[in-house]
Amino acid sequence: MRIKIIRIIIIGLFVLIVADLIYVQVIRGQYFYHLSANNRIRIVPLEGWRGRIEDRHGNILADRRVAYDVMVAPQGLHDRQGLFRFLAKVLDIDQKKLEKKYAQKKYALFAPVVVAEDIDRDKVIILEESKYLYPSLIVQEGFRRSYPLGKNSSHVLGYVGKINRVRKKRFKEYGYSPQNIIGYSGVEEYYDAYLKGGEGGIQIEVNSRGQQVRLLSLKEPTTGQDISLTIDSDVQQIASEALEGETGAIVVMDMDNGEILGLTSAPSYDPNIFIDAAKQKRISILFNNPSAPMLNRAIKGLYPPGSVFKVPVAIGALDAGKITPHTTYNCKGYYELGGTKFRCAHTHGPENLIESLAHSCNVYYYRLGLILGADMIQQYARQLGLGSLTYIDLPYEESGVVPGRRQRSLRRRERWYAGDTLNLSIGQGGLLVTPLQLVRMMATVANSGLEVQPHVIKAIGGTAVEQYDFKRNVKIKKEVLETVQKGMRAAVTNFSGTAHVLDLEELYVAGKTGTAQTSGEKLSHAWFVGYAKGEERNIAFCVFLEHGDSSHNACLVARQLLLGMQAKEIL
Repeated sequence: MRIKIIRIIIIGLFVLIVADLIYVQVIRGQYFYHLSANNRIRIVPLEGWRGRIEDRHGNILADRRVAYDVMVAPQGLHDRQGLFRFLAKVLDIDQKKLEKKYAQKKYALFAPVVVAEDIDRDKVIILEESKYLYPSLIVQEGFRRSYPLGKNSSHVLGYVGKINRVRKKRFKEYGYSPQNIIGYSGVEEYYDAYLKGGEGGIQIEVNSRGQQVRLLSLKEPTTGQDISLTIDSDVQQIASEALEGETGAIVVMDMDNGEILGLTSAPSYDPNIFIDAAKQKRISILFNNPSAPMLNRAIKGLYPPGSVFKVPVAIGALDAGKITPHTTYNCKGYYELGGTKFRCAHTHGPENLIESLAHSCNVYYYRLGLILGADMIQQYARQLGLGSLTYIDLPYEESGVVPGRRQRSLRRRERWYAGDTLNLSIGQGGLLVTPLQLVRMMATVANSGLEVQPHVIKAIGGTAVEQYDFKRNVKIKKEVLETVQKGMRAAVTNFSGTAHVLDLEELYVAGKTGTAQTSGEKLSHAWFVGYAKGEERNIAFCVFLEHGDSSHNACLVARQLLLGMQAKEIL
């Protein structure tokens, strides 16, 4: 009896299932077919707006504006030829180019493909009015970056662009998608995680005419955080004008706290090129330009410092007790070693330490180099931060090279000779530094041994960043550094000093000139690295002219920089 009841129940359930299938597939089949054919679930991504970048006074360095992109949804695309013919006519773009772009970027049936970017508002209206004819057509509102200062701050800020293949793989686990805009170089890259907006999206049901039937879900995009920099846009402008027509770099740092007020590299580039679709052809020209406008010479350029390196040599000789400030050597215009004459720019006669810095006497430092020795020169150079990263909050900084006997023996299996020490003592012979390293070194000397941390960030999302506020004391006698300060001051105040052109009213300026020889027949590099004390603030700064010939040329640019800052009451 029980088996019979169970059998009846099973047969009954089977009959119900069959009846339901007949109802759905036969009786109501046509209805459900049209429902599935005429309705689509469409996902429209919403990009989060990127945060703004401001200078120390709230002036906008990197802004955002509304932009409209044209997208085509592969799902439900029936009249492909008709759609692209229509788009080509409205957008005034070759139809084949649009189709090629669609084919290259299509990667999923549900993912809309961007075929035209940043179109005019008039064209947006025409497209919106015709959407009912082309259900796969989408006009999406987004944003574009803009850089009001153009090329004046490009190496500090960097630029933005679509994520490339390499970074797509590397950043996938951090939530980056193939359509994301990310930062490249400068602040845009270093602080991308803060600036980047959170991606959102809309999931909608549309009918065969592309009309929205209902909203299924919505995830609001989030706006990235605004950040404030220590940069002063006025200093950037003054430095950019001072370097006009030159190749080189200018770095200006508040030596009391390490805040970078200005960081300019020349030649430069306009970061707006990477945003404007009409200017895309210029990008390849930029990267292939032999003058390397994309290179940030301030933190990535490696150059011999020339006579600027006499500062750590003088400090080392004094601190090690090898000489006193009154130690005098006679300059005959050359120093002879093993039958080879190592030249000086002039015949200075008897020179003490202060005078040797003021006149930049090579012979004096040839003698100091041999007394101090290559190992101790290297030790003091590194103690003052040369040959190591400053750890500024910008990507791709170079560390430089301070050569020595041990490194040469291990790497090249070559001996170190006395002549190598002579070259090293005047900043030549394989020694390579960045302009920023020399600015940090100069600030340490001017602060009597207190080293600050160079940085460009001031606040993120309105909250002050304090992680770069630490300072440390280098292990060099304070009186030694004060003696060298006098020598660098004499380079400016003495009528015969190499930087006398920088003896300005109402401004305390000190520093060291440098003319660094280069290989081949190219002109020497020109340097002036120093510090200035004004009513408003104290700065350490560097002017570097690549193949600028005489250091006097660097001093003239430094004069223009300081006078401009005085006029703007920055000093």
